[in-house]
Amino acid sequence: MRSLPIWLQALLSEKFFNACVVHEDAKKNEKNIFCFDCSLGICPHCLSSHSSHKLLQIRRYVYHDVIRLDDATKLIDCAFVQSYTTNSAKVVFLKQRPQTRNFRGSSCNLCSTCDRSLQDPYLFCSVSCKIDYLMKTQGGVSRHLSECNFLPLPEPGWDDGITMTPDSVLVTPVGSNRTSSGSERRAGTEGKQLASTATTEFVEKKRVA
Repeated sequence: MRSLPIWLQALLSEKFFNACVVHEDAKKNEKNIFCFDCSLGICPHCLSSHSSHKLLQIRRYVYHDVIRLDDATKLIDCAFVQSYTTNSAKVVFLKQRPQTRNFRGSSCNLCSTCDRSLQDPYLFCSVSCKIDYLMKTQGGVSRHLSECNFLPLPEPGWDDGITMTPDSVLVTPVGSNRTSSGSERRAGTEGKQLASTATTEFVEKKRVA
């Protein structure tokens, strides 16, 4: 089984919104930014040291880490990951959330990884759950990483007025040399296959329950 790219491992394992150890005495020192060049979470006070790096803002929604759907799709294919709307922006959960209720056996749609209740036609409750599923069923995620794309940083005021620079960042998945049109066609085909496989597993889960 192939391992995840270093930046993706770091993004999923980083504990965001903890105090930055470098600026532990400063106000607003929560780590809410991810640096792709350094593969670690940083706080707004760290920006001067990472001004030329590729950056992504992490947000909070119902006490869990989320990223804007527009940003997430520039990193990895987020098809069938359930999104939510907050502050007029669509977001997706970055990591699997603790399960508070057991929905197994109910008639609702369930996450293909953690059995969390979902709306139709979604198959995954978070980016992490989709990645876990791809690792188990396809042995890797490289085919689902996006092409080189710009990730626009958020407008001032979205997160208590913290303004980030530069105006945009560039994320370049390693080993990507496909054309955009070819990637889109293949993503569409793989998305249908993924939906079919996950739906079959969902039906089998219900029968077992």
